[in-house]
Amino acid sequence: MTTGLVWEERLMWHDTGMYFGPADVSPWIEPIQPPENADGKRRIKNLLDRSGLTKKLSVLSCSPASNEDVRRVHTAKYLDEVQELSDTGGGNLGLIGSTRVGNKGIDIALLAAGGAISATKAVLAGKVDNAYALIRPPGHHARPNEAMGFCIFANAAVAGLYALDMGGLDRIAFVDWDVHHGNGTQEIFWEDPRALTISLHQENCFPPASGSTSEIGAARGIGSNINIPLPPGCGEAAYLAAFDQVVLPALEAFKPQLIIVPCGFDAGFHDPLGRMMLTSHSFRLLAARIKAASQSICDGKIVMTHEGGYSPHSVPFHCLAVLEELSGVQTDVMDPYLQPLLNKTDKLLPHQADAVSRAEDVLKEDILSEK
Repeated sequence: MTTGLVWEERLMWHDTGMYFGPADVSPWIEPIQPPENADGKRRIKNLLDRSGLTKKLSVLSCSPASNEDVRRVHTAKYLDEVQELSDTGGGNLGLIGSTRVGNKGIDIALLAAGGAISATKAVLAGKVDNAYALIRPPGHHARPNEAMGFCIFANAAVAGLYALDMGGLDRIAFVDWDVHHGNGTQEIFWEDPRALTISLHQENCFPPASGSTSEIGAARGIGSNINIPLPPGCGEAAYLAAFDQVVLPALEAFKPQLIIVPCGFDAGFHDPLGRMMLTSHSFRLLAARIKAASQSICDGKIVMTHEGGYSPHSVPFHCLAVLEELSGVQTDVMDPYLQPLLNKTDKLLPHQADAVSRAEDVLKEDILSEK
């Protein structure tokens, strides 16, 4: 397999400011670096380089998304809002206030969205078999008309609509395993039957009251949105059950021509913004299942876009495991956190099995096979 890697140092210059929290800055909040910062992403790239894996990947060029690319997903009014704030020194976007665009920062946000498109173009053209876009700011929370959850533009969705409208595809699928609900991707494709959107996430984590099993799409898109909300504390067994009982059967029924994975690592055991228990081995197994499914469904065409993951010491090992699995190249890196935490008795607990079964029931009732 040939695996592409999108990386651009300029993306690490995205300015998140020093206030993380409410939109209206409280005098009681001491300035602090937000969790979404360059450190973890640079450490991923550094480990890829140190392990020798980067040299065995196809490093892809990264071009900014055009305004036309962005307007397939976002409203013109929202794009103008981001542009204006960027031109006037930067500041917080959205009602929640945790998302910032820096001074002239729209250029970096467009580069991130463009990185997702660049990865998609390379896969569709056959330049690489699959690709990973190591980009920031992330994207899966961004709504058509609003920034949210560190996300300015919906990178994965921008790439997906490019594939549909410009790449000649008829069907695509999203499998989002970030610990937070992929609400932006869901909303963008809510009525679009060309996209299957699947989100595995910690139940009621972020955004609040978002991502229930009852949210299945509308109009012509009804049945092609699947949420798998999992209770806090889930480990490998619960995620594998969700894949085997819901994700993989849904992909097989829908038969997408491209699978896009909004790839967050905040379901990892050390993450400060989630309460799940995945390890690098867990992410390796998830990537292996997606890879195997893609080979039988869409000739191995996978694009992964980097989303969350806020534990800078452990996230590089999670990402390395995924890229090893995508590329088929095994490095000699040993995850120092894996062995002490590798729970060989990890079992699917009854309440976790119930959560998976509820999502499975929705899958059985939907109309994917008719699409």
